Amino acid sequence: MSKAELARKAGISALTIDRVEKGMDCRMDTKRKIILALGFKLTDKDKVFSND
Repeated sequence: MSKAELARKAGISALTIDRVEKGMDCRMDTKRKIILALGFKLTDKDKVFSND
């Protein structure tokens, strides 16, 4: 999935996706949107965000 597609599905900007990929901090709500847009359950957060 491209950054643009993930951003669209998550309802956030592609710039935000880029920042998250670089390891920058983001809000918990942003993480929730990314997890769900990737098709994971919220309980699978460690598969997406390893340091949380």
